[in-house]
Amino acid sequence: MKLLSIGNSFSQDAHGFLHNMFKSVGVDVHNVNACVAGCSLGMHWDFWNNDEKVYLFEEKGVLKKHTTFKEALNAEKWDVITLQQVSHYSGKYETYQPFLVDLYREIKAICPDAKFYIHKTWAYEYDFVSSNFEMYNSDQKYMYECVCDANKKAAESINVDVIPAGDVIQYLRENTKEFDYKNGGISFNRDGFHLTLDYGRYAASLTWCCKLLGVDAFDVKFIPADCDENLINKIKKAVNAVLKGE
Repeated sequence: MKLLSIGNSFSQDAHGFLHNMFKSVGVDVHNVNACVAGCSLGMHWDFWNNDEKVYLFEEKGVLKKHTTFKEALNAEKWDVITLQQVSHYSGKYETYQPFLVDLYREIKAICPDAKFYIHKTWAYEYDFVSSNFEMYNSDQKYMYECVCDANKKAAESINVDVIPAGDVIQYLRENTKEFDYKNGGISFNRDGFHLTLDYGRYAASLTWCCKLLGVDAFDVKFIPADCDENLINKIKKAVNAVLKGE
């Protein structure tokens, strides 16, 4: 599989363990993250039109070169392409358009056979202090609900599917005591909004792997070093539950 994400640091998080997970189920994946830190859909549209070489072209998590949006699309015959809104606007549908429709049109013109997904990102940690979080009343549950609503509308606007990484993170926060940070559990965020480099990235990458391949989470054998297998199994159960709509 050849996978391209046009994103930002949140797609970096999602790609964290992706290659190793695909490999563990016998699938060879060439996964590339073409990203600009803090990049919104509106910024992607500007970079598209100005053809600016501002994207980091990361193969399997390793920076290979700087590229333009169009160069990234033309680099391979991609099987899957993902796009996402920047996290602080992820629950504000009015910020998606017209950029999402315009970008999708241009992407499909170059890569007509690629399957397209929207990456649904996660709400911020409940105690994160930021003006971006204040847009959601500094309320994690409210932000999550806004993200759900905006992503649903966004996906419907271009008739594509969603990779529900944000749903898995929220499911684990609310249903697994070990990850109930508000009550002494482990946070999925290393700084209030990016994912931790262990369980946070694992949960996001596993969601992507299972969604894109249609595999059961327990078929994915890769486990990062220093991670507790019991907690990994709880994440696997959550991914299965979310993808099955439970």
